[in-house]
Amino acid sequence: MSGNKKIEEGVEHVKNAEKSLKTSLLKWRPDYENAADEYNKAATCFRNAKAFEQCKDCLLKAVDCHKQNRALFYAAKALDQCVLICKELGDLREVASLAERAANMYQTHGSAESAAASLDKAAKILEAQHPADALRLFQRAAEIAMIQDSSRQAAEYTSKVARLHVKLQQYDLAADALRRELGLHQQNESYQAAGRLTVALVLVQLARGDVVAAEKAFKEWGNYCEGPEVQTLEMLLQAYDEEDPENANRALNSPFIKHMDVEYAILARDMPLPEGLQSPPKASVRENAASSYESQSEKGNTKSEEVGDTENQEKTEGKEPEEGDEYAGGLC
Repeated sequence: MSGNKKIEEGVEHVKNAEKSLKTSLLKWRPDYENAADEYNKAATCFRNAKAFEQCKDCLLKAVDCHKQNRALFYAAKALDQCVLICKELGDLREVASLAERAANMYQTHGSAESAAASLDKAAKILEAQHPADALRLFQRAAEIAMIQDSSRQAAEYTSKVARLHVKLQQYDLAADALRRELGLHQQNESYQAAGRLTVALVLVQLARGDVVAAEKAFKEWGNYCEGPEVQTLEMLLQAYDEEDPENANRALNSPFIKHMDVEYAILARDMPLPEGLQSPPKASVRENAASSYESQSEKGNTKSEEVGDTENQEKTEGKEPEEGDEYAGGLC
């Protein structure tokens, strides 16, 4: 019942807004300020009644009124409200475009921090289901932060960009983003964060299949790593260099790698291990090969002996007695 009451109240505010936009002989210009206020009130009523489609429609009309009145900051705020309503509706298709419009208005008004925050808020909504759109918004937020010389904020947005590249398996772009993030942390003297990022960069280079690049990353940034991190990375790189899958798996399962950001922990879990040195295949030996060879030899020897005996017998039978043989004619 209260929902119906709120809807009726919202409809009344819409009517008032429409009246404010009408012109007459004595009213040459619409009252955009009052109309925007009435549309905002109507949107609040519809939102409380959970009539989200009507709420979104009123907010977009309020945006137009604020633009006509050159109140860009309030127009951007109305667009931010639209993003939240899209989340309530479960329809995220327009979230990225609404956030980008809001950011443009904030920047035109001179509120760069609000622009970056608006993009960040929308990107978080999109991150799970639409990571590519979220990536674009985080990149835009990082650019705005860099323009404002806010290196800490830029490092935070760049970190999200790098993690999304890893999630999307865009390892070349992830490596570039990690280098930029390392440079920002070095500029801010955040050495502990730089050490953890060195581990992430080595993992990404190994995922690219480039062991040489991983070793270069360790040599360049490894001085920011702590003792356990250095030992683990040395073991990992040596294992990949020597193609030792057991030590590589042991290094990838080290506790601090498992407790890194989710994207890097998953990357380490699914990392292809080195194949290792394969032993040469054993020569295939036919069973009973030797015995059959011996049997053939024996058969050959037996046959030779038989042939020799036959020849000797023939020679003996066909031989005439010699003259000098005193027993040639027998004893008699």
